[in-house]
Amino acid sequence: MNTPLKITAFAVALAATFGAAYGVGDVVVPIGASVDPAAHAGHEDGNASNREGEPGEHTRSGHNTPPGGLQIVENGYRLDLETPRIPVAKKSELRFTIRDGAGRKATAFKREHGKELHLILASRDLGTYRHLHPTRSPDGTWSTKVGLPAAGAYRLFADFTPAARGAENLTLGTDLAVSGSYRPAPLPAPAKVTRVGGYTVTLDGRLRPGAASELKLKVTRNGRPVTDLDPYLGAYGHLVALRSGDLAYLHTHPNGAPGDGRTKPGPTISFTATAPSAGTYRLFLDFQHQGKVRTASFTADADADRGAQGPAGSRSPEGPEGDHQH
Repeated sequence: MNTPLKITAFAVALAATFGAAYGVGDVVVPIGASVDPAAHAGHEDGNASNREGEPGEHTRSGHNTPPGGLQIVENGYRLDLETPRIPVAKKSELRFTIRDGAGRKATAFKREHGKELHLILASRDLGTYRHLHPTRSPDGTWSTKVGLPAAGAYRLFADFTPAARGAENLTLGTDLAVSGSYRPAPLPAPAKVTRVGGYTVTLDGRLRPGAASELKLKVTRNGRPVTDLDPYLGAYGHLVALRSGDLAYLHTHPNGAPGDGRTKPGPTISFTATAPSAGTYRLFLDFQHQGKVRTASFTADADADRGAQGPAGSRSPEGPEGDHQH
């Protein structure tokens, strides 16, 4: 695995197949280098997201509903990726549509956290991450520019709620291939602390499989608490968690919102989340301060036997600064 490899259609399909085998045998297919996102004007250290609504985890009806992002079709809606392959390290346009049960391009969506649709991109090794806000043309085609620094297999998640009465939130997923040479990277060890762009973020709490738990993330700078976080997409922070192996998608809500009379603008941002199973997850927190969005990332274990304990591990080293893209 130390020899650079070339992505082929077979390799990408094989990676997707192994990734889906999570429930059978904890198979992890790491593809793509662990590289922070490339620079993007006005933001730093890109990696995560959320949406508005009531506090607490964004739930989906049905006790047996699988985690988000594992299916390309759900409740009659289908994610149709028109650009399934892009080159590495080159700004390229992604185009996709959301089609309804009749095969028509959907053009009506509810706005959540100021956007009709949130688009997440993550490499299979969870080393590269993007939270994007594409634009929709009148005919229902979504598009956005993106540059990815590492070749390999990626997962693309479309997070949206159709405007149809009674429609629930959906997260549909599909595979994206980024051509070029690549070296797989190991997942960082679990840790309570990470640094990004001169900020230190500390995680308090633990993901629990099958049960709701509170995760608190405290933001400091130069040893001082940051108490003037900017509202960003209707919240002081947005958190996405992806399960290592199959990249099951867990999108959580912050507890409270700017202007509600009780939620403070830092230093602590609180979330409620439920892990769909035991396993290892990669957490991505977006927060904005002084007009710039930064993303802090953590590796955390969801372990039923240690549900009350904080995540173990050493401090995450401060990596090269990247940017949050839209």
